Amino acid sequence: MFDTVFGKNNGNDKKAYLNWITLDSSNQLEVIRKLSKSETILIFKHSTRCVISSMVKKQFENAFNSSMGNLKVYYLDVLSFRNISNEVSQTYKVVHQSPQLLIIKNETVVVYASHHDIVQVQIASYL
Repeated sequence: MFDTVFGKNNGNDKKAYLNWITLDSSNQLEVIRKLSKSETILIFKHSTRCVISSMVKKQFENAFNSSMGNLKVYYLDVLSFRNISNEVSQTYKVVHQSPQLLIIKNETVVVYASHHDIVQVQIASYL
């Protein structure tokens, strides 16, 4: 299933290619905005108390491969940083949900997905 979603994955190159960047400051949102002008940026909103969020996070991590090694993926703990989650929602005009994935290019959310729909997003097509 993940071959068609994220590209071929031979099982040997999973989590090593996903380097989470903790999103824990409102100032980082400006950095994300600026970076998105020249590269694709992802924000993964996660609830540490939610079983579904944990399952989707694990599936998301396992879907990464070597072609995504340089991708900047921001991890937002929505319970610890709800104010930042609200700011993300307001900035990008996306209703808050958790888990939730936002793909940002040129200062705009080009796609977003929530819950199990996250693993259906073809990230490679936005690189």
